[in-house]
Amino acid sequence: MNRGASWLVLWMVAGLLPLSALLAKEPPVEEKGLPLKELRIFAEIFGRVQQDYVEPVTDRELLDHAIRGMLEGLDPHSAFLDEKHFKELQEGTSGEFGGLGIEVGMENGFIKVISPIDDTPAQKAGIKAGDLIIRLDEKPVRDMSLSEAIKIMRGKPGTSITLTVQREGEHKPLVFKIVRAVIKQGSVKSRMLAPGFGYVRLTQFQAPTAEDMLAAIRKLEKENGAPLKGMVLDLRNNPGGVLQGAVAVSDAFLEDGLVVYTQGRAESSALKFHARPGDVLNSAPLVVLVNEGSASASEIVAGALQDHKRAVIMGRTTFGKGSVQTIIPISSKIAIKLTTARYYTPNGRSIQAEGIQPDIELSKVKLKELKKSLLQVKEADLADHLANPHSGDKTRKGEKANDGKKKKKLLEEDYELNEALNLLKGIAIFSKR
Repeated sequence: MNRGASWLVLWMVAGLLPLSALLAKEPPVEEKGLPLKELRIFAEIFGRVQQDYVEPVTDRELLDHAIRGMLEGLDPHSAFLDEKHFKELQEGTSGEFGGLGIEVGMENGFIKVISPIDDTPAQKAGIKAGDLIIRLDEKPVRDMSLSEAIKIMRGKPGTSITLTVQREGEHKPLVFKIVRAVIKQGSVKSRMLAPGFGYVRLTQFQAPTAEDMLAAIRKLEKENGAPLKGMVLDLRNNPGGVLQGAVAVSDAFLEDGLVVYTQGRAESSALKFHARPGDVLNSAPLVVLVNEGSASASEIVAGALQDHKRAVIMGRTTFGKGSVQTIIPISSKIAIKLTTARYYTPNGRSIQAEGIQPDIELSKVKLKELKKSLLQVKEADLADHLANPHSGDKTRKGEKANDGKKKKKLLEEDYELNEALNLLKGIAIFSKR
């Protein structure tokens, strides 16, 4: 799924297994004859379409449609990659994409937004995780294949497309006109939330994500002038990415143990990934933020850290994509993307269609600070109250006032992140005691 038109990310979302691993040992083939009756029916339908369809259609077109239908009928993630889409997939590893910037899947015949990617046209326009796309320009998407919808969403940078979406809680469809763009995106963002407490956001899992994350943490420690007392790892609306990236990010916070394992029909699809010694935070508290837009590789990280009790998972239940896709080239120009395995957390949990349940659940809300009531009276408001002997410390008062402004801003802008920071501060207080 093109990250801009939302299909290039999808092939990596569950973690791409190398073809060599899949073919390392061929699974036993059952001695079974061809289904001659079904093949005769197929040949009959093929002939009827070729002879009676309203417009001429070539044999190649019909066979391409048949292959697409065979793969897309298996699950939402298996697909036939023709020359154009296979080329786009190969280009996708460069980290530069053209399109809208959304990760999508299918749900009840509609295109569902898994998550918009940060700093892309779709995210800036207001597209949100969970939106159901019901029209692309004037075309209804009901029963349109995912690949067809993606083809329409793709286009030359600078051109526009109108998305009509149905959003939970809205009484009527919302309409967004979005201008396509070339999307260049790094996967790691970071900043200090408060003295001693860092914040790292991963927008997706690319090959260099773990290395970039470690560099970001070192930069935060340098800015803080000391090791961090705690950190928030933000995986909200992270649609996933390469499996190796998820393993490396998990490994950065674990001293040892299993990170994730995969199982499929082929014996060679049974793979295990383990952590190596070394915790980048030296066991400092870690809170991981997730939501319904956190998928696949994000769920691998959240599941591993949760099973090892290394982090507190906070937010809402994740997307629930626990399958592995393998890209199998058929020739130099075409390939198939086939679901070949499921992945499991260290404790043997399958995330497929269930997701990761957070340790602390947060509702999707937005808070606004209430204005101070004139009826509220404090000791300082009383006439002839005793003075505080330390009230002359203007520097301290100024710092507190500044901290209060930052806290208010964070509370109103990102309630979930504010809650994560409060939890880290609470853990740090009790750790001192």
